[in-house]
Amino acid sequence: MKPERTAWRRPAGLTAFAAGVALVGLLVRNPYYLNVAIFVGIHALVAVGLGLLVGWAGQISLGHAGFYGLGAYASAILTTRFGLNPWLALLLGAAATGLVAFLVGKPTLRLHGHYLAMATLGLGLIIQIVFNQADRWTEGPSGITAIPYLYLAGLPLNTDSRFYFLVWPLVLVALILAGNLTDSRMGRALRALGQDEGAAAAAGVDVARAKLGVFILSAVFASIAGSLYAHYLTYVSPSPFGFTFSIQLVVMVIVGGAASVWGPLAGAALLTVLHQVLANAAHQWAFLDGLEVVAYGVILVLFLIFRPQGLVAGRRAPRALRLTRPA
Repeated sequence: MKPERTAWRRPAGLTAFAAGVALVGLLVRNPYYLNVAIFVGIHALVAVGLGLLVGWAGQISLGHAGFYGLGAYASAILTTRFGLNPWLALLLGAAATGLVAFLVGKPTLRLHGHYLAMATLGLGLIIQIVFNQADRWTEGPSGITAIPYLYLAGLPLNTDSRFYFLVWPLVLVALILAGNLTDSRMGRALRALGQDEGAAAAAGVDVARAKLGVFILSAVFASIAGSLYAHYLTYVSPSPFGFTFSIQLVVMVIVGGAASVWGPLAGAALLTVLHQVLANAAHQWAFLDGLEVVAYGVILVLFLIFRPQGLVAGRRAPRALRLTRPA
C-alpha cells in the first residue's frame, strides 16, 4: 500500500493540480467551456465521495443522484421559502442529507451485492418521486426558480468565472480529505472491507460502523455538490436527479479508477465531457436521442472486463467490481 500513499502525499502533484486549475480559470474566457469545467467540478465532488464507498469499502450505490438532489432542493427550499442565507442552507442541507443517509443506511447496508444495488436504486427512485409529487414544497415537475446566488466577501458568485473559483478549490479540499481518510486507520479498515468483508470482521473491523460512516460521508459530498448546482443554475427540477445520473456517477467512478483518490476526478471529467458531446450530437441527429444510457452501459462493461482498475490505477479493484475470481 505504500506506493499509493507516497504518490498521494507528494506535494508537487497537489501544487501542479492547483496551478493547472488556476490557469484554466484565468485563461479560459469562453462561457461554454467554463460551464463544462464547473460541471466537471460539481460532478467530481459527488464522484469522490462515491469513490470512497464503491472503490474502498466495496459497496455499490445506484441512488446517489437522490442525495445530490436532496442537497439541491434543500438549498432551493430554505433560501426561497424561508429566506435563509445560502451558505447556511447548504450546511443544513448537508446535515439533513447525512441524517437521511444514516436512517436509510442502517437497514440497507445489511444487504450485499445485487440486493444492495437494488435497494439503493429504489431509494433514488423514491426520492425523485417525492420531488415530483410534493409540489407544495418542490413545485413539482416545473421546479423551483429564483434561487439566490452564493456570496463571498459580499461579492455575488453570479458569473461562470467567479463560480469556477469556488467549485474547484472545494474539489481540491475534497481530494485532500479523501486522501487523508484513505491513509488513516479508517482507510485501512475500508481497504480490508472492500477486499473481504468476512476477513475484515475477523480482523476486528467494525464492519457495520465502517460501511455506515462512509455511506454518510459520500451522501454529504453529494449534497454539497447538489447545493452548488442549485445556486449556480438558480433553478432546480426533478429530472436531473434520476436513474440516468446515478448510473453516470457509478460509471465515472469505475472508469476513472474506483480504488484511486484521483480516479473519480478523471472519470467525472471524461463522462461530463462525453455527456456534452452526446447532447450536442442528439440535437443534430435525432436518432441519437436517448442512447446516452446505452453508451454508459457499454463503457462500463468494457472497463469492467478489460481495465477494472480504471484510468487511474490504484490498488487492486475491490471485490464488488471484479467479474472473475482471483487465481
